[in-house]
Amino acid sequence: MRRPRRNHSAAFKAKVAVAAIKGDKTLAELAERFDVHPNQITQWKSQLLERAAGVFETAGEKSAAEGPNIKDLHAKIGQLALENDFLSGALDRIGDSSAKR
Repeated sequence: MRRPRRNHSAAFKAKVAVAAIKGDKTLAELAERFDVHPNQITQWKSQLLERAAGVFETAGEKSAAEGPNIKDLHAKIGQLALENDFLSGALDRIGDSSAKR
């Protein structure tokens, strides 16, 4: 019989991952102690090691990694909408029926 799925807190995951990084005990011992599967411990350990550099990032580095600025994107959308309206009006004045939709 399978046991129901459990949701572990971030603090618990960090505790288990740090214990795995220390290397004092084997994965099997840690799995028995914390009552989780050894593969799960390995996954949490790798996630901790991948994201450890993020702890020491400055605010500028974090914002640069997030991607483009939303305000700039909205401004660009507005500019393109105005250009489309202008060009649509210009085509209407020319009378080019093939350009109309």
